[in-house]
Amino acid sequence: MTSPQPEFPPLPVHDPEVRTRHLLALPDGVGVDELEVLAISRFPAAAWETMPGVQVRRSGGGRGARNLAASTGVLRVSRLSTLTGPYSVTSADAVSLGLPAVTTTIYDVRCPRERGEPPYPGGDRDGLKRAFADAMPVREEERVLLWLVAAARRLGGAVRTGERGVVLRPDLDATIDLTVFTDRWLEPDELLAVVQHVVPRARLAMEGVPWHGPADDAGRRAASGLAELGVPEPGGRGLRKALERHGVSDERRRRHLAAEADAFDGAVLSEPVVLEGYGALVDLGVDGMIAVEVGGEEALPPLLRGLPWAAGGALAYRVRWEPTDVEELELERPSFAHRVARGRAMPHVHSIARALQGVVGGEIADAGEFLINPGDL
Repeated sequence: MTSPQPEFPPLPVHDPEVRTRHLLALPDGVGVDELEVLAISRFPAAAWETMPGVQVRRSGGGRGARNLAASTGVLRVSRLSTLTGPYSVTSADAVSLGLPAVTTTIYDVRCPRERGEPPYPGGDRDGLKRAFADAMPVREEERVLLWLVAAARRLGGAVRTGERGVVLRPDLDATIDLTVFTDRWLEPDELLAVVQHVVPRARLAMEGVPWHGPADDAGRRAASGLAELGVPEPGGRGLRKALERHGVSDERRRRHLAAEADAFDGAVLSEPVVLEGYGALVDLGVDGMIAVEVGGEEALPPLLRGLPWAAGGALAYRVRWEPTDVEELELERPSFAHRVARGRAMPHVHSIARALQGVVGGEIADAGEFLINPGDL
């Protein structure tokens, strides 16, 4: 027999203050413990100040529980920011807030309002530039919002931003990249054997590709109006506009900086080569490619920092998918062709990461630095 679910207090949707704060909306089946783990994964000191409580209401005859009443809790993620909830919400109330109709619980987010400059041109995978077109969140508010979006993506939820009420519904599969963190080093031929066991056409990528400087038709030299015509801009969408607004305007200064950069690169390249990292590639044809990049990493996910083998950093085996049009990686709503290619590449990414973890041990993390059970891949 299925246990009855607790009835959390309803969200006060008619309270004007609620609509000015960020809200994390989640579908049915997401427990408070899951949210707590994701909070600790980004904010190591996160903890419940007040645990959501469940009180059993018994029937008048005393023959058992009639229903379960639950109180909200307060999850503190940092000194200045908390989440209060979970609150229950009806489909009608969720839709009135612009949230998905499948939303069943909501967390009310209290954090500082800290805004900086308008967003830079370019990609907007998480939709934050759309939500904050006048001034982007910075510092504490930025950290909290980035985590809210990552948590919503992992849990299949949504984020309603305060003030304007823009709703962000991050695609669960928008970022399929995975990283294996471990303390075991594989030599290039050992890594290749592991990857080829999964995808036989994999090859090592040990040699660099000569670079002859920026393209002659990129940046400030790019023709204007390409985006309006649907033509890809050389160097990346919005590069010309970004350079005109934020770049170095003085031509002599730009030449000086370029010469300094060339001199530095030349000095580094003249030193003996020490193998600190390498990679392997899997050509997927029209679906792009998968890159496996190996190297040291000091900035580890918070949940790994206390482990003995990760005390001084760790090795990272990054399994990344790169589509034929890399700009689509940063689009909030990429094309159908991109999503099809991503769907075909995903099983390869999962299989490679799972095979590597089976050989080198350690932990697998997704792009949000949330740990993943290999059995779930």
